[in-house]
Amino acid sequence: MIWEFLGSAALGLALSWAALRSLADRLPSGRAVYPTGALGALFGAFLTHAALDPGHVPATLAGAVSVSAVTLSLLIRPGGRRLTRSAAAQ
Repeated sequence: MIWEFLGSAALGLALSWAALRSLADRLPSGRAVYPTGALGALFGAFLTHAALDPGHVPATLAGAVSVSAVTLSLLIRPGGRRLTRSAAAQ
């Protein structure tokens, strides 16, 4: 069980690194991205482990990566153009 959680934290950090590398202009600083990815993966591993019982290591790691990807996607800011106020709001 400990190895599942350590592996899921490592996968969450690897996913955070990949996200920062490919979407650096649309994500906040690494100080926010790395803990979010790791904690999302730990929560996903805990949730999947509790739902499936012990002995399903690949499924637990898949759940960890899935939840980590979802939490990292919540940090992505819109790219391209800046959001402006509408004429009615000004």
